[in-house]
Amino acid sequence: MKNISWDNYQIFLDVAHAGGLTGAASRTGLSPATLGRRMLELEQQLGRVLFARSQGGYALTQDGRVLLEHLQSFEAAQRNVDAWRGQTSARALVRVTSGTWLAWFMTENFATLHKRRDPFRVELCVTEERAALAYRETDIGIRAFEPEEPNLAKTFLGEVAYAAYCHRNAEDWQRQPWLAVSQDAAISAYLQWPHAHVAEHIIVTVNRPRSLKDLVMAGMGRAVLPCFVGDYEPQLQRAGGEIVALRHRQWLVTNADDRDRPEIRTFSKRLVRLLKERSDAFIANNTNKL
Repeated sequence: MKNISWDNYQIFLDVAHAGGLTGAASRTGLSPATLGRRMLELEQQLGRVLFARSQGGYALTQDGRVLLEHLQSFEAAQRNVDAWRGQTSARALVRVTSGTWLAWFMTENFATLHKRRDPFRVELCVTEERAALAYRETDIGIRAFEPEEPNLAKTFLGEVAYAAYCHRNAEDWQRQPWLAVSQDAAISAYLQWPHAHVAEHIIVTVNRPRSLKDLVMAGMGRAVLPCFVGDYEPQLQRAGGEIVALRHRQWLVTNADDRDRPEIRTFSKRLVRLLKERSDAFIANNTNKL
């Protein structure tokens, strides 16, 4: 059997991570048509269907997920080589993976987390997917549950509370319609809550949590948000009390073998200190600024 080009495996990784041809095109510089042809070629060479294709994008099949797992060690090796090549000239890189709202919180306070004089740079990946560190896909991850993997180091950060919010000028919040992230994008418990409890009253769905706050501020209805987001936005008010069932603990996670790298240790210590200093904001209802 003819050997498969490593380029096709790299393109597979780009399409898998981007969830479709359009996103992968921006990563690779290749046209969607070329990417689609290359993926059909790879499937024919492997004799397996790797993607379920639809108008919404390219979703991995079971065989696709298996191939992705096999190639993760390749990605890790590639990153290690790239880091080794850049040691003599480029600053070290700290990769941080976080959900939408904690990423927003970090950017609001980034001057506390990263200084111009720091000998490292930061790459912030925003996703609702669980931060994966087994193959060093990221250096620092924030998780909503305690990690159980033996090779991970963890630091407890505190709790996060959630409530529904509407515009502060809304006359009767109990009559406000609901806004939600679409079901296929509702990965986190707080995003799933409207579909489980008020599905018949949802009038708008979006595919990114960040748009929920924008819609609420536009007076379109109410949505579930973390309290550290909703309570600190002066244009919003709580539409009811805390949704206690959604409260969860939060953990900072790093690979145990990497946690003592100077750049990872420095950024982690700053983030832990910041979150613990502001821990009340994640559960309380007050009007102080973040």
